[in-house]
This record gives sequence, structure tokens and C-alpha cells, in this order.
Amino acid sequence: MKLALILPLVLAGFVGAARAEEADDIREATKAEADTFNARMYAGRPGDKAYACFVRRYDAEHLARHPKQKVASMKLLISAEVDKEDKQLHNSFRLGFRYRHRSGDFDSSGSCNHAVFTKDGTETRLGCGVDCEGGGIGVALSKDDRSAIVRLARVRVWQNNKPDDDAERSLVAGADDGIFRLDRTDTSECASLVTDRKELAALRHK
Repeated sequence: MKLALILPLVLAGFVGAARAEEADDIREATKAEADTFNARMYAGRPGDKAYACFVRRYDAEHLARHPKQKVASMKLLISAEVDKEDKQLHNSFRLGFRYRHRSGDFDSSGSCNHAVFTKDGTETRLGCGVDCEGGGIGVALSKDDRSAIVRLARVRVWQNNKPDDDAERSLVAGADDGIFRLDRTDTSECASLVTDRKELAALRHK
């Protein structure tokens, strides 16, 4: 995929990346770079289908140190699947979270592409976007691959998995909601993010 096509998704997913001049610091990942990142993300070659789940539940001590943080807990499911038509591996994301001072479960989802940030080295990340200018997230991995680093400026979300205009909201980065470190865990922890029965069965067998 051409960089001109993936760049809007990538830029939407990273804090501070909305300025046009920063596009010079981003390039499309090569196949080798994308394959290396996928192997890290899915703890091995992904094959035709793979999943990676990351979760964080913030305790009272953490929230006390970050009084402006709006998010109380967050789950991230990254999925890879080979498309039957183009035979290429495609990545996507599902994000679920709960607010600190608001009831209900909120979620978002979209497609992802690989990009390399060259300003401070050559770090490969996923730039994930929500359709119809819904913003997005950026996903990097910690050096030991045990955590996902999620960056966002704004991402469209829905409450209780209801894709309608009345339920639609956005999670907007504030003083303490721009970067989240989520810990890798068993994929069953992200089962609540999956609504398709066949996919849920596949997830539980991973």
C-alpha cells in the first residue's frame, strides 16, 4: 500500500503527529520490517490468523498520582488475518475501556498499517484508524515485547458496542490520557471485545 494512503491513518494514531511537517519523519515499513514487527507482536510468525491481547487495570495508587486521567481500565486486541483475495496479511484493532467517572463499557475498532518513525531512530509501529475521520491509535511494543504502548490524540468510540450516532463519542487525549502502557496477557482476556461467534471460537483456541 502506498504511503500516501496509509499516512492519514498513521498520523491520526499518534499524539502530536497531526502537524504536516512531521510527515517527513514517517515512512512506510518495508516487508522485512513489517514481518519482524508481526513476529514480535504475535510472539511468532502469525500464519493465516493470529491475535495479541494487552490489558491494564489502573489501581487506586496510580489514579491518585494521575488525577486528570479519565480512563480506569483498557483492553487492546490486535488481530492479523490473511485476506482471501489479495493473499496479504492485514492487521486490525479492537479497543475497549472504562472511564473513571462514567459508567458503561466503551469500544472502538479499525484497520492498521505498519509505519517506521525515523526521527528518534527507526521504530516500527502500527498506525490504526477508525473509518470516516474517526481518529485512531498508534501501537508500539516495549523492548521486551511484553507491553503495548498505545498513543492517541482522538479516537471515536461507542458505548456498549452500539454503532449508532446517539451512542457515538470520542476519547480525546488530555493531560494523562495520551499514552497508555498495557501488559500482554492471554487472549481470553480480550474475548469481551469480539462479537462474531466464529472469531470468538478462534480466539479462544489461540
